[in-house]
Amino acid sequence: MSVNEWDLLWRLALALALSSVIGVEREMRQKSAGLRTYTLVGVGAAAFMLISKYGFADVVKPGSVVLDPSRVAAQIVSGIGFIGAGIIFVRRDAVRGLTTAAGVWLTAAVGAAAGADLPVVATASTVAYLIVAYVYPWAEARLPSSRTASSALRISYQEGRGVLRDVVTACGRHGFSIADAGVERAEAHDDGMISVRLELRGATTVAPLVARLSELSGVRAVRAGDIDEPFE
Repeated sequence: MSVNEWDLLWRLALALALSSVIGVEREMRQKSAGLRTYTLVGVGAAAFMLISKYGFADVVKPGSVVLDPSRVAAQIVSGIGFIGAGIIFVRRDAVRGLTTAAGVWLTAAVGAAAGADLPVVATASTVAYLIVAYVYPWAEARLPSSRTASSALRISYQEGRGVLRDVVTACGRHGFSIADAGVERAEAHDDGMISVRLELRGATTVAPLVARLSELSGVRAVRAGDIDEPFE
């Protein structure tokens, strides 16, 4: 069964478009995984699916299967995930490397498509990556930020040193308003440290604020996360 690869391109384009729509929403809400990460993952998933569906026509015969090469492709998908996980790291609660990891995963799809004799799919996936890498940063810079996006901070600090006042001041200077606040643990620790959870709303990323709060005298730790997700 011959495959018309040009007929497959609209599927990659659809994955690019729909993944971008989802990524735009995440980018506007200032999430760690934004427009580029979501788009690369969506295109990579579409490429792997096309490879699985159409890349083995020369060895899979109607009515009988000569061998099952899709097992190799499946191992590539899962195996490259471990490499991607090793690229992602967290520094001061700012997640780094998500887009790079997604790019590595898409590159695996490009190599798999080339090896499965789908050169058009491999080339189109590469073009999609270049569009995301060079065009999307320009688009990201022009996206409006959602002022209703919420983030959560948990701050552990030494009681009685006016740290909370400094925290509130720093939040305001970084463009955040405090929508809610509460003591994470009601009792003070033996060493005079308490934890407070803050719900913040703002139109900028929370990473610079986390870095600033970590530098305040008396602050032991600062953790950031989505408002709907509990801290570990």
